[in-house]
Amino acid sequence: MRTVRIEECCRYMGVRGEGDERTRALAESCLKELEDRATPRYVMRDFPLTVDEAEGLVDLGCFTVHSRDLARNLAGCTKVLLFGATLGEGPDLLIRRYGRVEVSRGLAMQACSAAMIEAYCDELCAGWRSEYASEGYGMRPRFSPGYGDFDLSVQTNICDVLKTGKTIGVTLTDSLLMMPSKSVTAVVGLFRAELSSGCVAGDAAGRCEGCAMERCPFRV
Repeated sequence: MRTVRIEECCRYMGVRGEGDERTRALAESCLKELEDRATPRYVMRDFPLTVDEAEGLVDLGCFTVHSRDLARNLAGCTKVLLFGATLGEGPDLLIRRYGRVEVSRGLAMQACSAAMIEAYCDELCAGWRSEYASEGYGMRPRFSPGYGDFDLSVQTNICDVLKTGKTIGVTLTDSLLMMPSKSVTAVVGLFRAELSSGCVAGDAAGRCEGCAMERCPFRV
């Protein structure tokens, strides 16, 4: 798995900048423990894509959604990747354990595992970017349900299409929370590389540009 940057862990912990020595040491300790317990898995499928940016309608090939933010992100794309990824149950067990006996470490474990699943998704997207580049495609930043006006309920559609319960052990609660909690679903647009320069896959700033949540504390 791609190395998780300590600065990202600190950011999820609500610390500005690089963090002090004590905070960085705590993050490093949590990451080491997480690396021993996480079991990263993913599932991905690609589909033909049709986007009506003016109406905010996106036909993902397996279902259709209405989202102007997603339509803007996918404008010019002709193919889409749907994927789900997870760190498995290990991080949740650690978070619950430390939440009972060492609250500060439990919170740090929560932050570090969030940084870890993002790093894993970045690694996956980087690999797909290289793979599809050989077929003449460029890649847009991934876009997850809950970003902007891309409704969180669409996670149900993605999980159904990818059969995440069987393929990677990820299910949804009635309130649309993912279990295990350190899991992600997302869509990634592919465009013909000769037609558009697009954005770098996995670029955090690119993801934020497509999201209407301007006051999000994780916006960069």
